[in-house]
Amino acid sequence: MRNLRNTKLSTVNNVSTSYAGEFAGNYIAAAVLSANTIANGGVTIRPNVKFKEVVKTLTTSNIIQDASCDFDDSGVVTLSEKVLTVAEKQVNIQLCKTPFQSDWDAVQMGYSAFDVMPSSFSDFFIGKILKDVAKSTEEFLWNSTNGFPKLLVDDGAQKVATTSITDLTVVPQLKLVVAALPQALYGKEDLRLFVSQKVAKAYISSLGGFGANGLGSNGFANQGSTWYTNGTSLTYDGIQMFVANGLNSIDSGNSMVLTTVENLYFGTGLLDDYNLVKTIDMADIDGSKNVRFIMRWTQGLQVGFGADSVVFSSL
Repeated sequence: MRNLRNTKLSTVNNVSTSYAGEFAGNYIAAAVLSANTIANGGVTIRPNVKFKEVVKTLTTSNIIQDASCDFDDSGVVTLSEKVLTVAEKQVNIQLCKTPFQSDWDAVQMGYSAFDVMPSSFSDFFIGKILKDVAKSTEEFLWNSTNGFPKLLVDDGAQKVATTSITDLTVVPQLKLVVAALPQALYGKEDLRLFVSQKVAKAYISSLGGFGANGLGSNGFANQGSTWYTNGTSLTYDGIQMFVANGLNSIDSGNSMVLTTVENLYFGTGLLDDYNLVKTIDMADIDGSKNVRFIMRWTQGLQVGFGADSVVFSSL
């Protein structure tokens, strides 16, 4: 009997076009969520991690005592460590130049039989790859399998059972989350209430008024539903909100995490790797009409103290 082996096929290249005279517009792609948690300072970045890095943690208790003339050693100092391990990731895509010969950007390929990839498409495609990687990274930070919420829960986070969030229920649930916060953390400068887009939109809507949460029909600052504009800072009980796009994938967006930035660690090798896509024209290598797009990077997560956080989730 003939042996059957798994075969990894090259990237499928589907080009669907409608041509009407000169190419009059730009390439467009589906919108993706950016890795806004990293870009906006929501985590502590640990760069230059080749494989593993030790994250030191320290706790103290009963170190205060009544004064005396003698040195009296007392109290407990506990020094421990956690390991931040990064894993390698990659993008390997190969496209053939042939479909572009009869497409909009054929002139950019030159008149030689040895074509080059149209620069407008190449630039666009590189940008699309980087956006997809950013989306994947953001979801990696907050996913339910091994993201920050799961790591915090496994390490002893305060848990608040999730429920469906609407503009009528969001404020009572926010109150429960903040009430579960350890007192020592309230008021810390880097304390953040990480929320999904769903929670943020419900909170914005609730502050618009119309009888919700006791605000009356005029809403926050008597501005009704027009009070919020993009970029307005959201706070609850004096705690800064942080809209983390990756939280949308947990509990249908009914999710929140309350902790400090210094408690969340994102490890990687070189940050520049997230902005580098190498393109290789294979014509001079194997005589083909293929162009390869290659990207490699590393990423990993770790948390400091699970007890220094509140997780609103079903985890």
